[in-house]
Amino acid sequence: MKGNSTILVTGGAGYVGSHTVVELLKNNYTVIAIDNLVNCYAKNNNEKPEALKRVERITGEKVIFYNVDIRDKEALDKVFKSHKIDSVIHFAALKAVGESVKIPLTYYQNNIGGSGTLFEVMGNNGVKKLVFSSSATVYGTPQFLPITEDHPTGQGCTNPYGKTKYFVEEILKDLCTSDSEWKVILLRYFNPVGAHESGLIGEDPSGIPNNLMPYISQVAVGRRDKLQVFGNDYPTPDGTGVRDYIHITDLAIGHLKALEKMLQPTFTSWKAYNLGTGCGYSVLDVVKAFEKASGKQVKYEIVGRREGDIAECYADASVAKRELNWTAKKDILSMCQDTWNWQQKNPKGFQSPCQGC
Repeated sequence: MKGNSTILVTGGAGYVGSHTVVELLKNNYTVIAIDNLVNCYAKNNNEKPEALKRVERITGEKVIFYNVDIRDKEALDKVFKSHKIDSVIHFAALKAVGESVKIPLTYYQNNIGGSGTLFEVMGNNGVKKLVFSSSATVYGTPQFLPITEDHPTGQGCTNPYGKTKYFVEEILKDLCTSDSEWKVILLRYFNPVGAHESGLIGEDPSGIPNNLMPYISQVAVGRRDKLQVFGNDYPTPDGTGVRDYIHITDLAIGHLKALEKMLQPTFTSWKAYNLGTGCGYSVLDVVKAFEKASGKQVKYEIVGRREGDIAECYADASVAKRELNWTAKKDILSMCQDTWNWQQKNPKGFQSPCQGC
């Protein structure tokens, strides 16, 4: 199938989406990206997002792009009718944990309602192969560490974002039960960080970053005064939250491996895989690693815990290693170095030309 397969990537202009599109193009897939531009930058609604223009620069390949919201059934159907799509990689979602606690209904409408519409349109057009961008948040507060794929899901979800990922997983499992033609891989990933080694694409959050690494890098480059560390009273070695950080390129390659697995004739129904390094780093560990990578001091202040956060979370990714032939290769220092390279070359993100690229 590889080389003549057409893959639809929803949320293709976003952080994980754009890096995955790079890996797909490098492996001779034809890519159609759709995005509603909520989490990415474009000069106007009629123009290809800057991230995808830079993906084309990196790969020397073209990306077909449509400005489409996955809740828009008619527009989605038009895309499926216009192309012979083989499989879908589904990233499109709102993704801020803290925000999801404040506006849960918006998250349910987007992430669950939009996914339902996408799956309906896929089914109507005979496209029943999907890699779903899920999340370690489906596990909620960990009952044991490291987290394996058979850890209970849904029971202890601490925020609406995590619940939306859990509900979509359940919808997909039910689809596979109801119709044996559906093939689904659920990728539960931990904390994506870093940027493409070229410095052309990376994480470019609009407004105040919700994630640690872009916040640290914006402090280091002078865009923000100091990092707010949410809580130092967790039961962890230094009291700050511990997470499993994974380099974005490793994660993107994980999607490629999942797609290859799903396209095998022997693959049936659904399967979940953790994508992580298996190493937990605290907030202060990451600050220190970033200072080492950048040579800059990162000022921070301790503030109260953030609603919906948990103390500790890291993966057992041995099943992905065994079945997908995938393993995370880049360490925390590489993650920080590539983030800093991206930040230095793009102090204002995608809104200004890449410096020295």
